[in-house]
Amino acid sequence: MPSIPSVQSDELSTKYQQLVGLIEPMGRVIVAFSGGVDSTLVLRVALDALGAENVLAGTGVSPSLPQRELQSVKDLAKVLSAPLELIHTSEMDVPNYTSNPANRCYFCKTELYSKLSELAAAKDYHAVLNGLNLDDTGDHRPGMSAAKEWNIRSPLLEAKLSKADVRALAQKLNLPNWEKPALACLSSRIPYGTPVTIQSLSQIEQAENFLRDAGFANVRVRHHTNLARIEVDADDLPRLLQQPLHDDLLKHFKSLGYTYITVDLQGFRSGSGNEILANSKTPL
Repeated sequence: MPSIPSVQSDELSTKYQQLVGLIEPMGRVIVAFSGGVDSTLVLRVALDALGAENVLAGTGVSPSLPQRELQSVKDLAKVLSAPLELIHTSEMDVPNYTSNPANRCYFCKTELYSKLSELAAAKDYHAVLNGLNLDDTGDHRPGMSAAKEWNIRSPLLEAKLSKADVRALAQKLNLPNWEKPALACLSSRIPYGTPVTIQSLSQIEQAENFLRDAGFANVRVRHHTNLARIEVDADDLPRLLQQPLHDDLLKHFKSLGYTYITVDLQGFRSGSGNEILANSKTPL
């Protein structure tokens, strides 16, 4: 059994020990690893509690995962000395997913959790864990139903850790991504009811890559067929109009197939694609 690191601050130490206490009895686990701070914390604590020989990071790979995020997953697994298995998922072959209903995420998570559960059974892992935290329960999260159906454990939620708790503990544990902005799959940029296609996912990825390469930290390019609606932090909005970035942005986005390029004056909002649900009396 590896030595468990001490965590300064009584409150953080208690939360850390709660996580260890939840994970340790599981023996051998697979962590659904996205490369975000939540699943990275779960992976790190699992490694501390159980040892690398009893932990596997499992990452779903599909067109909805940006290539830079896939590279981040590989880099983080290497930093943590975590065994990593890339699992190619096939949600793009599921009409219930590609038709993009309001519960699209349910079908994506069902695909991922079913494959992780099959892998766990084949390799004698006793549980599959995800990175759901307490704050996630306040948003539209159809994937939670899939997690329940596949008996996926959520240690952060079970220990009642908020997003702020996760970041604080990740910082104390020196996780390199403790400040990483929240991310979601590329399909989340497409309005419900608009089909998800390989082409649209590629457009979104290339558009967001342009903005991230230009130094924008929080970025979403909402895809409305031939219109791109850009979300960046409110303080960064003026930069979009500065030259030469303004003209380079227009040229690049038009080369991707967008006819119209707009800026959302409300700025970046994680989950803004769900705003339509609050204003709709009829489920999409």
